[in-house]
Amino acid sequence: MIVDLHAHTFYSGCGRDAPEALVLAMIHEGVEVFGITDHDYGIVERREEYVRTVRALAQKYQSKIRLLCGIEIATTPHHCLNATQDYAELDYCLIEHLDSPESVMQGDIVAFTKGFSCPVGIAHTDLFAFIKARNSDPFSYLSSLAQANIFWEMNVNFDSIHGYREHRYVKEFLESREQQQLVRASGIKISVGFDGHRMEDYLVDRVRDMNQRLSEMGITPYIPYAKQ
Repeated sequence: MIVDLHAHTFYSGCGRDAPEALVLAMIHEGVEVFGITDHDYGIVERREEYVRTVRALAQKYQSKIRLLCGIEIATTPHHCLNATQDYAELDYCLIEHLDSPESVMQGDIVAFTKGFSCPVGIAHTDLFAFIKARNSDPFSYLSSLAQANIFWEMNVNFDSIHGYREHRYVKEFLESREQQQLVRASGIKISVGFDGHRMEDYLVDRVRDMNQRLSEMGITPYIPYAKQ
């Protein structure tokens, strides 16, 4: 199964594509489960419209693709919105900047998302480096995230918006049996996301390969429950 839980449309300031055009492109690419996760600071007061649009597309194309409605939440001061708002209408949230010294989370994503009523994911973060910097025990920390219903993203991005840079932590995870075993033992869920901003940049093979690699490790790629 090809699952991608991280994508942007024109609702994000850095995105460009219309939601329906993007969904059609994903159907063409053979993606089976797809999550749109536009930036909260791009959506702002249009959130009701955003959710309504994604839900309508999910209904329209339900026989061809499973479409989920998420959001990406920034936590640095210059982008952070009201983090206490309710996200109950969303299928999941991706949280940015956990490892940033400027983040309003101050390194504590469990406390920051305690009131959230949807699953929470950690976007494009070198989680093992973050754990090491905190002098935390990896198994205990990952287990605490699992208990809080927080998942971790394997971000396989490689596109023009990000300067064709790959995330080093993803490669390290694929090469580290120790990290893989800690993930399996702790119970933390792992998602896959391309983090696309231009559909012409989309590389479905990177998404497919990561889903397959996780399955081969005995890790089922995470799929949130659709609330619609």
